[in-house]
Amino acid sequence: MKTDNAASLPVTEQSNPRSQNLSSMSTREIVGLMNEEDALVAEAVARVLDQVESAVVQIVVRLNAGGRLFYIGTGTSGRLGVLDASECPPTFGVSPDLVQGVIAGGYDACHRAVEASEDDAEASKVDLSTRGFNEKDALVGIAASGRTPYTIGAIEYGRSLGAFTVALTCVPDSPITRVAEVSIVPVVGPEVVTGSSRLKAGTAQKLVLNMLSTATMVRLGYVSGNRMSNLQAKNIKLRERALRILMQETGLSDDEATRVFEEAGSNVSVALVMSKAKRTRDEAVEALKIANGKVEEAVRALNVR
Repeated sequence: MKTDNAASLPVTEQSNPRSQNLSSMSTREIVGLMNEEDALVAEAVARVLDQVESAVVQIVVRLNAGGRLFYIGTGTSGRLGVLDASECPPTFGVSPDLVQGVIAGGYDACHRAVEASEDDAEASKVDLSTRGFNEKDALVGIAASGRTPYTIGAIEYGRSLGAFTVALTCVPDSPITRVAEVSIVPVVGPEVVTGSSRLKAGTAQKLVLNMLSTATMVRLGYVSGNRMSNLQAKNIKLRERALRILMQETGLSDDEATRVFEEAGSNVSVALVMSKAKRTRDEAVEALKIANGKVEEAVRALNVR
């Protein structure tokens, strides 16, 4: 079996000279080195912000036109996509269908390694088509090394349909960057543990995914100021947060906010529209439905009636 020599390996697979004696280091030295290496990640991400912006602009266009955002990947990359997608509904109050994470091997791969699945380029097409992926959608292929067949196959499939495609990788000029429309490539260098791209590469990918989803949701109108105006208050902590948001956004007292919140059926977006537009619960619900859940848009629509 042919193996790559060190010079031809992607940077994520190369040996880090700073950690070559890792197994002989003290625990304090290990965590200190890891912290120093992690400090390089934000710098690497800062160098690709123009590409992140380009991706967000096009993702917003697709979602505004009725499309959806898909993340797809294998192993750590796939898990990170699933994680970011799963956080969008509780944070922004959007449907679980709007942002979806697809991982090679299915959701079992989120907690159990299914490494062989990453070599199947055709499997990603099946996984996407099963979800009704189409030309209206946006697709972010996440692959630290940039050469994973499953993820490259997904991007090629997306391009063939006319969907918007993004590559998120940590290796410049890797195969996935040659097939995606926009490539986001934070180069973080070799890992502390050689080849363990769940470390710096994974951190860089998580930072970029945070930006993609958050900036997209802000642009779509699911944030008011810097507050989660569509927060889903499904436990005590989130209920308390929802009441704070309502008070901060409207100037209501604690008692007033609690009353409106209860009248709104414990729905913070409905309560915000009721308070800001001085309308009934039914009017607020209808306005939010027309505005696709966007609080400020619903309030504007009610205020001009």
